[in-house]
Amino acid sequence: MIVSLRGRVLETILGIILKERPSLSRGELESNRGTSEHNRSFAHSFARQANMLSCVLAASPALMLGPVAAPALRHASPTMQQTFQREQVGYGTATYTGGVVPTRMAPVKADSTILVQGGSLRTWSYRSPSVEQVQVVLSTEGRPLDADIELWHGPDNTPCKMRVYVENGQLRPFSAVIETPRGPNTVAIRNIGQIEFPIAANVVADQVDSPSADCIAASTTIQGGALRTYPFDPTVDSVQVLLKTDGRPLNARIELLQGPNNNKQVIELYTEDGLDRPFFAILETPGSGNVVRIVNTAPIEFPMTAGVVPHSINTDMSAADVVIGGDLGR
Repeated sequence: MIVSLRGRVLETILGIILKERPSLSRGELESNRGTSEHNRSFAHSFARQANMLSCVLAASPALMLGPVAAPALRHASPTMQQTFQREQVGYGTATYTGGVVPTRMAPVKADSTILVQGGSLRTWSYRSPSVEQVQVVLSTEGRPLDADIELWHGPDNTPCKMRVYVENGQLRPFSAVIETPRGPNTVAIRNIGQIEFPIAANVVADQVDSPSADCIAASTTIQGGALRTYPFDPTVDSVQVLLKTDGRPLNARIELLQGPNNNKQVIELYTEDGLDRPFFAILETPGSGNVVRIVNTAPIEFPMTAGVVPHSINTDMSAADVVIGGDLGR
């Protein structure tokens, strides 16, 4: 195809040369034949046409080349040709797929705990209105715990918030239940401690603790500005705390003391409706001399009810343990 195209171009150029050459009669050719002037004119015209031919060929380098190869076709993206054989290993009712065999005999649930660094914020959103309460669990690796917990319900609406301080987040992890009626709701946890004190935070909605019948029955009224203390024996490992109102706002301060003015855990709580959003928490009380102090920080027009009862009892408590404030039998 390239050769035929080259021939057509040459024929076209030669046609142009013949058309531009002056047409002479037979007599004129015979009379002018052999004359030097006619030869010089013909040579000049031929040189001009040859120059034009070289320019055309120079402008079209493809005419001077051989056949051009066809353009390469686009190939598909490379794919991995190596395949790995997958192995299935079953233990009991669970089946594991992969090449690594687990060392445990029972399946382990995925840990949903999120590490919240000092000064950072993490949120958990629940769009479904069927989620009516969530449980917040905070812990550390033995370092202090200092966090702000807020419940967001719509723009610029914070119906519940609390400030939490724990001296040792591993010995006394924080666990509280937040009511989330009429979704969507968002739980925000901010670590207000330093960067050296991260927090392990977990918010669950499927398994939530609930107060026992004894805790509900033991509720007593605390007037605004008043406080009440609840001492516990060394055999008590944890206690339940339930705070609510008759529909008024709830402002309270919960303290776990171990010794004179020795705060091990402090919770500053605010709820816009203590009946619709009561507060329930489980406080770990290891050791002896534990006292729970509840303070109603609201004015006298806003009373509240508080129920504090033991949650778990340690029956293996040794009598040789140090007891602050008296003997075990007293």
